[in-house]
Amino acid sequence: MTAAGRAERFRALHAEGHLLVLTNVWDAASARVVEAAGAEAIATSSAALAWAHGYADGEHLPLDVLVTAVREIAAVVSIPITVDFERGYADEPSAVVEAVARVADAGAVGVNLEDRSGPPDVLAHKIRACKREARLADVFINARIDVFIHGAAPESALGEALARGRAYADAGADGLFVPKVTAPAAIEALVRSTPLPLNVMAVPGLPSVPELKAHGVRRLSAGPGLALAALSAARRACVDLLEHGSYERLFDTDLSYRALNELFAR
Repeated sequence: MTAAGRAERFRALHAEGHLLVLTNVWDAASARVVEAAGAEAIATSSAALAWAHGYADGEHLPLDVLVTAVREIAAVVSIPITVDFERGYADEPSAVVEAVARVADAGAVGVNLEDRSGPPDVLAHKIRACKREARLADVFINARIDVFIHGAAPESALGEALARGRAYADAGADGLFVPKVTAPAAIEALVRSTPLPLNVMAVPGLPSVPELKAHGVRRLSAGPGLALAALSAARRACVDLLEHGSYERLFDTDLSYRALNELFAR
């Protein structure tokens, strides 16, 4: 599939009535496993990608390393890729444009850009700058609203999220991402407030996938959850081996060496 075809396919996956489930990955191997499991698209997790390369989350991962990782993922999957791009690795809109262009050139058809609960006009300016660039015309800009994830009071978080959603939609965003919103009434209010696809994050207390679809949600992200599950499983196996001399967890797997190796046969 061409880059234009992947971009078109990715937009189609946000159509009304469809819920796109994204199990966020951190490298080529996790991306290929997710694709083989039946994923419709690939999303990276900023946290998981940073940890996999020895950095803390929060744009500590060098941009060059991130771009290389996206290129490695694009080389082994055929489905669309969207990148959790934090604040865009810059404050100035023009610099964000250049950074987004780099991950797009590496194979991404979408990015998340977050506001970190700062002044909403900062992210709005970044979105407008990206949308003015003809070379980024096909890139899906998912505007992340961080008022819930940063612990705003419940009585004020929804109103603030609704206002930010309107501002980012007016700036030209293609989707809205509101992590850590879980209350069905708040989710429905967000869906009603905008024609843009609403993206939520898998966290404890979130309604089930069928319930989210019934509420009008069109995108669900696992965030760092898949990486935490995988690394937790690895840690449990290590503890059993190092402390108890037990091998059982090493072989409690769904994938064999041969099956995983065949995913990368060329």
